[in-house]
Amino acid sequence: MDYRIREIRENEYYVLSEFLYEAIFIPVGMEKPPKAIIEQPELQVYIADFGKSDDWCLVAEVKEKIVGAVWVRVMDDYGHIDDETPSFAMSLYEEYRNMGIGTALMRDLLEILKNKGYKQTPFSVQKTNYAVRMYRKQVLRLMMKMKKNTSWFVGC
Repeated sequence: MDYRIREIRENEYYVLSEFLYEAIFIPVGMEKPPKAIIEQPELQVYIADFGKSDDWCLVAEVKEKIVGAVWVRVMDDYGHIDDETPSFAMSLYEEYRNMGIGTALMRDLLEILKNKGYKQTPFSVQKTNYAVRMYRKQVLRLMMKMKKNTSWFVGC
């Protein structure tokens, strides 16, 4: 599948709401929560007022349609480390998963963070989430390329 990865444009920030909802892991056999769940304060920290100096986002496009997003920002979320470390969020529409798009998004954003001088970012993912393998694989690759004092976490 042909896709393109690029930085999100300011007039596209609204799509982060859609991808925040898509990022909610739903175990097999469970019902999806209502979309209004993303209005909860503990989820809004991922997208509210996006566009600040430590906010970075890449999107994946297929035929000029945004099909996935990966973004980081410094926030007090589930994986919060400190006020200088951006937390990571990522999702794709279901029909575009398991095609390598998520891996490419993650790889490219980790490269941006490395080039901007960030030393770490936490990843929080449930053990039963299909994406846990991809997170571990990407983080291990990155750690092998970087200095020993750099930390990239996968929390399970």
